Amino acid sequence: MKKSFSNILFLTLILCILFAIVKYPSISLKSASNGLNTWFNIVVPSLLPFFIISEILIDIGFVDFIGELLEPLIKFLFNVPGVGAFSFAISIVSGYPLGTKIVSSLRQNNLISKVEADRMICFSSTSGPLFMIGAVSTGMLNNPSLIPLIIYPHYLGAITLGLFMRFYKRTDTIPSPSKIYPNKKFNPQISSIAVKSSIGSLLANSVQKSLNTIALIGGFMILYSVLVELLFISGPFNKIVHLLHRSDLLNINLDILKGIISGLFEITTGCNIISGINMRVINKIMIINFLIGWSGFSIHSQTLSFINSTDISSKLYILAKFFHGILAALYSFLLYIIKYRNIIKPSFLPNIPINKSIHSLEWHNILIVSSKIAIFTIIYMLICSLIISLVFNMSKGD
Repeated sequence: MKKSFSNILFLTLILCILFAIVKYPSISLKSASNGLNTWFNIVVPSLLPFFIISEILIDIGFVDFIGELLEPLIKFLFNVPGVGAFSFAISIVSGYPLGTKIVSSLRQNNLISKVEADRMICFSSTSGPLFMIGAVSTGMLNNPSLIPLIIYPHYLGAITLGLFMRFYKRTDTIPSPSKIYPNKKFNPQISSIAVKSSIGSLLANSVQKSLNTIALIGGFMILYSVLVELLFISGPFNKIVHLLHRSDLLNINLDILKGIISGLFEITTGCNIISGINMRVINKIMIINFLIGWSGFSIHSQTLSFINSTDISSKLYILAKFFHGILAALYSFLLYIIKYRNIIKPSFLPNIPINKSIHSLEWHNILIVSSKIAIFTIIYMLICSLIISLVFNMSKGD
């Protein structure tokens, strides 16, 4: 009965969306075009190098090597294998939804257990600096001095979530990788994938997987671009918003309410609406940081499309993203009170439309910069891993 009800509800929702698209074809076409342009001009050149490189590194065993070097530190902090550092680091520099894609790939390849994957998926889902610095702080809020209050709370929230998640199902005994694979040695030239296929096949497989993933992301972006626009012009939605606005329990400004609801679906739209409202800076930043931490149903749909092919808990992921938003908003307030209260004084900051700040970047420039960041991130992780491993070995020797 429960499954039948869910199917009927889903079918009804799809029919309503189809009816709205037919009724408002010009709005649907324009919003779909905007979503497609954002995907092609921003998302593809930003994420494609990371997708390809991460797939290659996982297949040749490089991620295992990094994991073995970082095992003592990451196990101590987050109670996950060292490969958790790879997914977290790549998520930080690339943004949604690459971190969750890597965790899903690690689980599919049986490099981590289900409990470890559940822990990692909660703190390896972060926004990237390009969005928070370029789009939000500089483009929407028109004030680069706000960058610390956007960046730090978001990543502090993810780290705090990871520290909390180390206690998740702690009673479950998880053998270390050395016990699961006692004879496993890192050697990129004789990894399990490389032995069975040539380097050309390895590259082709990585590119094909990455293109499939990036196309999937594009589909969700276009879909939610249309949904958000149709939501704003729908009668029932506006009636619900006005009802909540008039409620004595909430007593929230109408524009703020629309921005929050929009951000629950798609963070770019929600953050752009909130950034243009005349309100205290700290309140504006707290709402924006909650929406970025929550990430929106658009990102959730992309992530769920990855983890649904595994046994990773989708409910735990959704709950973790909610708390990520709460923690990010809380850290925003604390940092503002401790350090930035006397630095940031304006009560209102005019916003610049998001399209102007993002689409001014050229496709090939973003691709080049993204590729450089991906390569330097891998090199930096390797150097840091070697140093950390050396320090731990020296401390054991003492």
